[in-house]
Formats: sequence, C-alpha cells, structure tokens
Amino acid sequence: MATKSKELSIEDKLWKTADALRGSMDASEYRNVVLGLIFLKYVSDSFETRHNELLKSDYPEDAEDPDMYLSENIFWVPKEARWELIQRSAKTPQIGEIIDSAMDAIEKSNDSLRGVLSKNYASPDLDKTRLGEVVDLISDISLGDKHAKQSDILGRVYEYFLNEFASQEGKKGGEFYTPRSIVRTLVEMIEPYKGRIYDPCCGSGGMFVQSDKFVQEHQGKIGDLSVYGEESNPTTWKLAKMNLAIRGIDNNLGPHQGDTFINDLHKGERFDFILANPPFNVKNWNGDKLREDARWQYGVPPVGNANYAWIEHIISKLAPDGKAGFVLANGALSTSTKEEYAIRKAILEDDKIDAIVALPDKMFYSTGIPVSLWFIDMNKKSEDERNRKGETLFIDARDLGEMIDRTHRAFSKEDIKKVADTYHAYRGTNDQEYKNVPGFCKVAKLDEIAKNDYVLTPGRYVGLAKQQNDEEPYEVKMARLTGELKKQFEESNKLQAEIKDVLKELGYEI
Repeated sequence: MATKSKELSIEDKLWKTADALRGSMDASEYRNVVLGLIFLKYVSDSFETRHNELLKSDYPEDAEDPDMYLSENIFWVPKEARWELIQRSAKTPQIGEIIDSAMDAIEKSNDSLRGVLSKNYASPDLDKTRLGEVVDLISDISLGDKHAKQSDILGRVYEYFLNEFASQEGKKGGEFYTPRSIVRTLVEMIEPYKGRIYDPCCGSGGMFVQSDKFVQEHQGKIGDLSVYGEESNPTTWKLAKMNLAIRGIDNNLGPHQGDTFINDLHKGERFDFILANPPFNVKNWNGDKLREDARWQYGVPPVGNANYAWIEHIISKLAPDGKAGFVLANGALSTSTKEEYAIRKAILEDDKIDAIVALPDKMFYSTGIPVSLWFIDMNKKSEDERNRKGETLFIDARDLGEMIDRTHRAFSKEDIKKVADTYHAYRGTNDQEYKNVPGFCKVAKLDEIAKNDYVLTPGRYVGLAKQQNDEEPYEVKMARLTGELKKQFEESNKLQAEIKDVLKELGYEI
C-alpha cells in the first residue's frame, strides 16, 4: 500500500510543479507542453533501457542501429534528443530550444509520430526557469524501465494529468476526456476481446486504453485488437496519438484530425466494436450539407442537433454481428421532434437497441446534465448468446456511484460489476440467471415500448423499488416516532433559549 501512495504523491507533486508553469499560456497549449515532456522522458527511458541491453550484448555496435529498437516497438531516439542532454540543459536559458530540437528529431526518426509532438518550448510565454524545474522533477522519475512499465507509472501519471486538465478546463475538458468509470462500464459491458474497435470521436483515446487494459486483465492478446478512430480537434488528436504511443497500442486515427461527419476517414469500413462519447446536442454539425448521406438509413437527422446523426453513423459502421456502447444526453431517449422520433422508432423496429442504462448526475466534468449509455447489437440471436429478439434491457443506475469530490461522482468497481453482470445475465453470457428487479432493471418487449410512444427512459419501465416492510405495527411505529419528535422539539426549545440568553448578554434582546 505504501508504494501506491508514494507513486500517487509523484503524480501529485508533478502536477503541482507543472501547474506553476502555466503562466499566461492557453490551457490546451500548456496541457500539450506538459504531457509532451512526460512523453519525451518515457521515450528516452525506454530507449536507454534497450540501449544498455545492446551495449552489453555480443554486438554492442547494434546499440546505434534504429532497427534494433523499432523491432521491439521502442522509438529510436537520436543523440540530440536523449533526456541526458535535456537534463544537463535544464538550468540554461536555451532549454526551450533544446527541447524543441529534441521533439523535431524524434518526429523525423519515427514515422508514427510525425506532426504529433508539441514544439513550442522556446515560446516567450513559457517561463524557462519553471520549465527547467519541471525537467528536473521529471528526471527523478523512471518512466520507461521494466519496473515502471510493469506498474504502469507512466500510464497512471498520464491519466492523472488528463483527469486534472479535464477538471480544470470544465466544459472544454470533456471534449478530450471521458471519466474513467464511465469508459470502464462501457468496456466491461461490450467486452472487446478480439477484432476491430472504433471510436468516431476518440478524444485523447481513453476508450482504446481501457479496452487494451480489459484484454490484458482477461489474459487476451493485445495484438488481437485493431484500433481505429477519428478526432476533429488537432490538439486532441495529437494527445490521442501520444496516449496510444506510450502504451504501445498500434492505431489508425487517420493521417490527421478530421470531422467524422463531413470527412469520414474510415469510409466503407465496418467494425466489431464501437465505443464512443460523442459531444452532446451539437447544433452546427454541417447537417445541411449531408441531407442525402448514405448513413441515414433510418431517416435524415435534424440539422439543429447531431445526437441522432451520431447514432446512425455508429450503426452504419458496425459489422453484421457488431456491438456498440456510447454515451448520449438524456434528451435523446424521449425527444419527440418529428425526425428524431421517426428515427428512434425505426431503429427499435429494426431491433438494434439492446440496452439503455440511466446514469446518475455529476458524472462528467463537461456537463451537469444527466446522461445515459446506449447499447446496440446488430444481431440479438448470435450463437453464443441468448436469443433476445424483440427485447431491450433497461437499467436505472441513478442510485449508484459515490461522490469523489464536491462536484463529481464516479462508479466503484462494485457498481460497474453490478451493471455489467446484469447486462451479461440478460445476454446469457455469464452464469447468472437474469431477473427483473423493480426500481433497477427490466426487460421490455417492443410492444410495451411502442405503447410508451417509443420513449427509452429506463425509469418508465423499471418502476419503483419495493419498499422494505419492517413489520413494525402502525400504532407502535407512530408512538415511537412522535416520542422521538417530542424529544427533538424539546432539544430545539432548549437551544433557542440558550441563543436568546447569549444575544441578551450582547445587548440584543429578542
């Protein structure tokens, strides 16, 4: 336990030092500066570990052969980009230029990092003394040796920083970061063991990282998952590329950022799994230019809100037995605008909506509005699952979760397990028997959903939880409660009298 708290204090200390660097920099620019430095240290550490192994081998000359690194999934680091040089220059006024040159050299030597790394360390907005302090602090942390890789110190530092940035940037932070417990819930329910996984609005890549961890935890092979994604914000696209690179996750996020609606970088592709947290209720999504788009097989989504465009885009990208899990604002569950109502009805009648989970409030940094998880299954009668034709599972998880600080809530491991186990029992993919639980979960058939005007709000189906019957007779309970109330009134009168006495002594009589 002591080790964990020591590592956590590293994250915390690093954050506090880095935060002092911000000055007048724009938040997203500063975010990339700090995470870029951590990335550079990791790349250099990994390189040095391999470099030392090669120097001690029978062929020490291999230590300067880039292929000996790339074959081990380690980035080649030219001499002018190695951390040793950066550390020696930490207290010089040239530190910014030296880091920029190092980033440039690494990009030129590694094709997968072209155009990804931040190169504005020489900027006058960046205090060079503070930059040197951050370099000194990062120098004390091993990020790329064997122990660090096994305990995923880098991954945890990186995720801690993404979390802190999202928290500080509030609404804007939500654009690149989906809270971990929500991603974990999606991943545990979808179970992406093997195949092609896609996120059409991938942010900093959290869905892929958690899918990767899921495979590792279940003794699968990382190489069995192929990662595809798209991100419209250029800064966030770079962040995702770095986040996946430090974890050795091969990916196809396109050659640059892209708008999924007007520039689909994976046109014609189909995927086994889709995980996504699209931006909620986007008004200007260029829908007016896409009225004839082939993706709208259930109806043309309204120009003024992208929610249903995301749903149809996701369904259009799934393989014949593909599965998707994504987050949407609750308004999408019951919207009665003509186009959205028609699309929702058509998707339900085509039997594609497998489950809906209502989440508690305060789960996101970016919004206080309540949201839900949607699950799509293109084939509800797969051989390895229970035949769920014409059924949809509703889970009301609004009572789950715990406050992790004053304004944010998160699911615990137990909460995630409860929701995921219920879903798998319904699908017939675990050894538990599914049962409807009033107030929590209910399987509804299409005719029941149709009677409810195709509204997908879980609370409408699961009903109220059964009240506990404490078997205390009514008369006895009333006598006990009125007795307790009498005592509380007496206590209140006593406190009132004491307050009056104190005020009287101060010369304020009531």
